[in-house]
Amino acid sequence: MKRKFILALCTLGMFTLSGGYHVVMAQADAAEETALEDETTGADEKSEEEQAKEDTEKDVLEDGVYTAEFDTDSTMFHVNEAYDGKGTLTVEDGEMTIHVSLVSKSIVNLFPGTAKDAQKDGAELLKPTTDSVTYNDGYTEEVYGFDIPVPALDEEFDVAILGKKGTWYDHKVSVSDPVPAEETGEVVTAEELGLEDGNYTVEVTLEGGSGKATVESPAKLEIKDGKVQAELVWSSPNYDYMIVDGEKYTMTNTEGNSTFEVPVAGFDSKLDVKADTVAMSTPHEIDYTLFFDSATIEPVEK
Repeated sequence: MKRKFILALCTLGMFTLSGGYHVVMAQADAAEETALEDETTGADEKSEEEQAKEDTEKDVLEDGVYTAEFDTDSTMFHVNEAYDGKGTLTVEDGEMTIHVSLVSKSIVNLFPGTAKDAQKDGAELLKPTTDSVTYNDGYTEEVYGFDIPVPALDEEFDVAILGKKGTWYDHKVSVSDPVPAEETGEVVTAEELGLEDGNYTVEVTLEGGSGKATVESPAKLEIKDGKVQAELVWSSPNYDYMIVDGEKYTMTNTEGNSTFEVPVAGFDSKLDVKADTVAMSTPHEIDYTLFFDSATIEPVEK
């Protein structure tokens, strides 16, 4: 009897030890699983943070001028049909602004925000520019345009508009698909850039010929009545005239390197010109291109 009792105690002890072992192992497995989940969660969070950073960096454009899509939620408030839904996006010091020409002069003010905020004291309203628009059939008319701050690309943001009747309306707009202006081959005008009459400087690049000739950069610009004229100083005194847009322009100086005052049709696209050189035995015209970079335009202080 005593022997049976001892065997029973031993058996009970073995079951107890076995159960304890499994409990300990279960606790260890649970702890390991929790640690693994924490590691995975941390990795996911880090990945999300890195992705957000990458997305932010991707949305930051280099300073310059772009053509971009401007979408709205309205058939009454949109880009003029002559511009195919696009505006001129300017990036300066990381801040983005898009200029859009509208369909008429019916919208007299814009506000970058809601209609409610637009009516608060101190609200800074956007004033219109007067843009000249030419349609496919050659008809030209004047419409209003606006320079609208862009907080982010590919995201809707609020813009309120004020009509002639004095009522504010809320709208959602977005800006997307920016393409550097020089890649589109489209000329950006002084009007589209919102440049007022005055004196400026701008970086200019000359290409063509043997590649040896250059022009001074930055060049002087004068804008008068919306028309742009540049003073070009060549690296040689051997050019006696230039041809720009079919018109002939002679030198404005008698000593030093050849200097000309020529019209500038626009910026951010290569403009074809000719220059006649007398450096050789027989004078002849050479084809060149001029590229005026709008991102480098600086006003000349009086």
